[in-house]
Amino acid sequence: MKSDIDYEQLYEEVIPSVVSVYTAGRGPMGGAGSGFVYDRHHVVTNEHVVRSGDVVELRFSDSQWREGEVIGVDAYTDLAVIRVGNLPEAALALPVATENPKPGRPVAALGNPMGLDGSISVGIVSGSNRSMPTSGGFAIPDVVQTDAPINPGNSGGPLVALNGRDDFDGAKHEATDDRRRSYEVVGVNRARQGDNIGFAVSPAIVSRVVPGLIEDGFYRHSYLRTRTLDVTPTVARANRLDEPRGVLVVDVAAGPTGGDALRGSRYTRTVRGQEVPVGGDVIVGINGRAVNSHEQLMHYLITETRPSEPVEIDVLRDGDEVTLEVVLGERPTPGDRRSRRSGRGERIPID
Repeated sequence: MKSDIDYEQLYEEVIPSVVSVYTAGRGPMGGAGSGFVYDRHHVVTNEHVVRSGDVVELRFSDSQWREGEVIGVDAYTDLAVIRVGNLPEAALALPVATENPKPGRPVAALGNPMGLDGSISVGIVSGSNRSMPTSGGFAIPDVVQTDAPINPGNSGGPLVALNGRDDFDGAKHEATDDRRRSYEVVGVNRARQGDNIGFAVSPAIVSRVVPGLIEDGFYRHSYLRTRTLDVTPTVARANRLDEPRGVLVVDVAAGPTGGDALRGSRYTRTVRGQEVPVGGDVIVGINGRAVNSHEQLMHYLITETRPSEPVEIDVLRDGDEVTLEVVLGERPTPGDRRSRRSGRGERIPID
């Protein structure tokens, strides 16, 4: 991939595919966010951008307006799909990357921050496979971290990079213009947390979730019915583990297991003044893949599994490593959007 990016050219070629998204009736003075053309009939944005309505108004870079219908939402990944008829001719699909970007890759965030249509900010990928807490009490896994400014209004717009490949044979869907094929979406802008720290939903999640939203209006998430905690040195010491690895099962929600049951922690132990859950299974692998953190576990569940599938879970239990077969459940859907359509720190993540 070339390092001397012409951002002026990038903007001119990509901005026709970036849209301003407004809740119907609010207009530009109440701008809600951004989005991008996914294919000839659909625009992708954030769930929190369209949360308050089923009909939205879209404004394109050439000042044309279209009305769109929100056909699918997923709060767990903050993604939404809008169906649009008769897209402007210049509004071509942007291809989504086939893999997550690596740290150091130059990127540009496009959208309408602060209600200012047609803006671009640039930076690099600062990290990947992050976990981003939400106001709903859960965390979005596998997010991309960037230092490109993502201000209010950028949400739902594309994080774009030079493609760096000669063809798109492996792309999830195909753009219809050679110029647009020079770039790919490496994230869906979501939020900023502090100076020089922005987050975007990863292309791996977009490629997995968006087709389901288009087809069904919702996405069925796999669910282990557990709350887990990363095994830090303190957690390892409290549980008398040889080394800090894996994730500790704090508790298991009620419900059918469909196989071997994971065990939650039975009590707590005080280590350096901190109450630590003790006695639960420690998950160290899933289907032969090592699990070293909650982020790795959630990434695998969302990108590689489906509800009702059996998975093999490697756990440390009472000093021994054993393999359990667990049938995954379906994660409960927050809110009522689906029915209408037919962290970290001290917080303990829910799987």
